[in-house]
Amino acid sequence: MFSKTIRISLITIVGLALTFSATSWAGNKKIMSIRAAKVLAERALVESVYGLKVRATEEVQDMVAASFVGTTESKTSAMIKGIKFEEVIYDAQKDIAKVTASVSLPSIENIDGNVLDLKGKVFRRVAFATSSPAQAGPLKALRAAELDAYKQLVKEIVGFTLESQTTVENYMLKSDTVKTKVLATMYQAQVTEFGWDDAGDAFVKMALNVSEISDMLGEPVVSDGQEIVEVEGMGAQQDDFSQAKTQ
Repeated sequence: MFSKTIRISLITIVGLALTFSATSWAGNKKIMSIRAAKVLAERALVESVYGLKVRATEEVQDMVAASFVGTTESKTSAMIKGIKFEEVIYDAQKDIAKVTASVSLPSIENIDGNVLDLKGKVFRRVAFATSSPAQAGPLKALRAAELDAYKQLVKEIVGFTLESQTTVENYMLKSDTVKTKVLATMYQAQVTEFGWDDAGDAFVKMALNVSEISDMLGEPVVSDGQEIVEVEGMGAQQDDFSQAKTQ
């Protein structure tokens, strides 16, 4: 009787040990990846609804693409509430979380201080995140493409400054510099499509309904007669451009 009780206890202990081991294997990688994706989805919605500041420059010297330098920066900060997470997907094999978030607001004071009557319009954005640096390449490329799309929208709608200086000496080009500058705010832009090509480079298609923004502001927005302005941003995973310049 005593030995039977010991055997039952041992079986129970072994069973509990296996249960705890299985639990410890789960870890927190999935939780962290999903939480990070949620934060990035929240940022995407703030950029779409409230807006963001975009600063960018592009420069080419002496007509040679190898001299090209392009930089884009963004910044935003806002108080927002009511964001809902509609879908959360986690790929355990790749350790990539995908989150779809949405928000519907009656109105908002945007980044320029204008009160927009949103009429309960639903804004929806998708974001990805990972806990594994080795898997972050495609996600970084997608963010780069997103910022490039914002820059393209600003150039289309707000405009940009171009500076050019050329020197010719003895009938030959001595120096040539072209530089563009962008510094503006952008809001209400929506991502219509995104993805990656076969090489892993990312693209983001973004659109801005100019007539809709005019209605929200109660004043016209200049757009050369276009009701919807569409652009496509690009982002890369590998910096083979810098490698090519050294060859």
